[in-house]
Amino acid sequence: MATIGKRNSLAVIRESQPGLYLNGGELGEILLPFKYIPRDLQPKQLIDVFVYLDSEDRLVATTETPLAEVGDFSALKVVSINPRIGAFLDWGLAKDLLVPFGEMDRPPRVGQKLVVYIYLDAASRRIVGSARIGRHLSRRPPEYRVGQPVNLLIASEGPLGYNAVVENAYRGLLFRDRTPTPLEIGQKTKAFVRAIRSDGRIDLGLDAGGYKRVAPLTTQIVEALKANGGKLDFDDSTPPEKIRASFQVSKKAFKQALGALYKKRRIRFLNPGIELIDNSTFTPGRSDP
Repeated sequence: MATIGKRNSLAVIRESQPGLYLNGGELGEILLPFKYIPRDLQPKQLIDVFVYLDSEDRLVATTETPLAEVGDFSALKVVSINPRIGAFLDWGLAKDLLVPFGEMDRPPRVGQKLVVYIYLDAASRRIVGSARIGRHLSRRPPEYRVGQPVNLLIASEGPLGYNAVVENAYRGLLFRDRTPTPLEIGQKTKAFVRAIRSDGRIDLGLDAGGYKRVAPLTTQIVEALKANGGKLDFDDSTPPEKIRASFQVSKKAFKQALGALYKKRRIRFLNPGIELIDNSTFTPGRSDP
């Protein structure tokens, strides 16, 4: 059976003037217009299509790929606003995605990115978006472990930091003091679980904590030194933006790794920059006996 709002592999039933009719199971026949029919389609071949309702609320299939599907949280651009209905968002299909005014916390503006949850309205079978994402996040307790890497979608900015959707399911908070450079609403990034609160919210950091963070980073720094003739224009005074761009870590983590390497007499500080002392006997990331 075909699923509305998802990609489906469907068989061709018959051909007609507007296109091919596909077997949608309990949903019945679903039209795939001729302009979306693959040129290399073979007899009895299943067609990978996305199923949704067109502007006349008819079930249709398309070989276009939407930016997100039903069940996804996604940041989509507002392309128009109907003052009686809501906002329309570009999600990669010919028909824009509607976000009714009742599914918004504040009025949107054309051109902004709006983080929404995409769902199927049970009564109308229409695919719509909701900017009130909190009501669509999982209520189940997260089962992540401290230090575990997770994927984030930055949803909004608040007094403490950035509110995020964790792994398309949970509410997370990335504290401002753990984000050395500003993040954008709708940005996707990786982070690490720092704590799970009693209300299910996940505290996050952009870097792993403790030795799990420092050990791989010392390896990365030593390899960078080797590749650059034993010297790097990085040290304790390097701006955090430059460190993040080159090593994808915070300045705090970078300074900890430099301290670990200096303690092992693996580097010297040139003021500015650092130099590799000896790379013949040291295994980066390993502790001294």
